[in-house]
Amino acid sequence: MAKEIQTIGVLTSGGDAPGMNAAIRAVVRQAIVKGKNVKGIKRGYAGLLQEEIIDMHANDVSDTIQRGGTILQTARCKEFTTAEGQQLGAEICRKHGIDGVIVIGGDGSFKGAQKLAGLGINTIGIPGTIDLDIACTEYTIGFDTAVNTAMEAIDKVRDTSTSHERCSIIEVMGRGAGYIALWCGIANGAEDILLPEKYNYDEQVLVNNIIANRKKGKKHHIVINAEGIGHSASMAKRIEAATGVETRATILGHMQRGGSPTCKDRVYASTMGAYAVDLLCQGKSNRVVGYRDGEFVDFDIDEALGMQKNISEYQFEICRNLSL
Repeated sequence: MAKEIQTIGVLTSGGDAPGMNAAIRAVVRQAIVKGKNVKGIKRGYAGLLQEEIIDMHANDVSDTIQRGGTILQTARCKEFTTAEGQQLGAEICRKHGIDGVIVIGGDGSFKGAQKLAGLGINTIGIPGTIDLDIACTEYTIGFDTAVNTAMEAIDKVRDTSTSHERCSIIEVMGRGAGYIALWCGIANGAEDILLPEKYNYDEQVLVNNIIANRKKGKKHHIVINAEGIGHSASMAKRIEAATGVETRATILGHMQRGGSPTCKDRVYASTMGAYAVDLLCQGKSNRVVGYRDGEFVDFDIDEALGMQKNISEYQFEICRNLSL
């Protein structure tokens, strides 16, 4: 019979995302309700290896649900990708009496959780990334806030772009995934979107679209460019030279990671945090919490990491159709 969990560790790893604090808060308070102890592991796996481990009580997460970022801080840790680093991490967990660890992060963070599970530490992953690029789930913590932040910023850029009759290339985050760009393309009524999954690097198509829209009487042109395509400033210079239309680049950058989380990110992150505690209390390990078809569910980490996620062809199509 599996040993009952007594002490739960929680860490955030990889890029920060609005709503992570809501998940941490839920882990701490749900665990306390279940009669468990909680330890916060600061700075992700790097902090685990440095034994930056603190006791957490209900008051420690008071007034945090509305805060962006992560109160536990986060970092990337090359050492934890090695067998020696993983073994050391498991030994440190046992040294501090940590029976189970909840990891809030992306696919890279889940690979670390997978290794800990293999070394006898019960682990549960919670998807925390603004990129929405985890295949097993339709929701990831932080995406809703990030895409709303980007949408509001693009609305503001459109105002000035219209006033000056410009073309604006607005770069949003998403190194390997174009979900923020896709959603903003639809929500902001962009004339063109450039996604890592779809773009063929034929700038002549953009040039032709801008010229055609000018002939139809459009006074501005919005191009939303995903970070994975990048090079927005040089692209703007080339397009201006080819079209004669004043073109400016705006890179929204890390502002999309920050800010107070939306209601959706607070509620969903809280639910996922509590769900992860429940899984540990049931003796589960090597699982990832997800959201599918209106329900909170969980998957085996091995299965989750093997899944592939693709851009919705229909959403991509309507984004282009509605930009006419």
